[in-house]
Amino acid sequence: MPKSIVRNLILGGALLFSLPSFALSEVGEQSLKRLQGRWAEINYQLPETQREAAFAKLADEAESALKAEPQAAELLVWRGIILSTWAGAKGGLGALDLVKQARGEFEAAIKLDAKALDGSAYTSLGSLYYQVPGWPISFGDDKRAEQLLKQALSLNPTGIDANYFYGDFLLRQKRYAEAQVALEKALAAPARPGREVADAGRRKEAQALLQKVQAAKE
Repeated sequence: MPKSIVRNLILGGALLFSLPSFALSEVGEQSLKRLQGRWAEINYQLPETQREAAFAKLADEAESALKAEPQAAELLVWRGIILSTWAGAKGGLGALDLVKQARGEFEAAIKLDAKALDGSAYTSLGSLYYQVPGWPISFGDDKRAEQLLKQALSLNPTGIDANYFYGDFLLRQKRYAEAQVALEKALAAPARPGREVADAGRRKEAQALLQKVQAAKE
């Protein structure tokens, strides 16, 4: 798979700064909150059989929001998150195109404002790199994943998502002691106002992974 200039800059560690982001309009803020809230409802409250269609519809909403504000790093991040979780709901090789689209959104967000939403683009991009297959099927790369996840943690060391995904990565690498530390940090993360459903769902996932870590250490 050919490497874009943006990918080389981001993943090679040569991106030393980012362009200033454009402030979201009031409508953009409302769109962002709507996308975040609906994503949490779909991901954590909707039956699995209904998620694929619901994420597809939400991806369209995110695309419409981005057309109105194409320079909004926050909306790019969230369209990427929606696309990647839609891919997870879809499954199989048919999901790889969605994953590639998500990667593009995260890379574009980092180019605009790497610190947007506390570095969430790094967290989400890193999670893709350790969860998708490697070459020649896709772009999975554990080394790149860890670089990106650590970058996310440097921007948001106490964040629930940054610590959860790093803990998940470490568990898959059988680095159990490190995974336990990361997951315990995720469970102790401060609450995010307006993100109660997402926080509750993520804590439940972190607790489940922590139980796996503890079982593996016994």
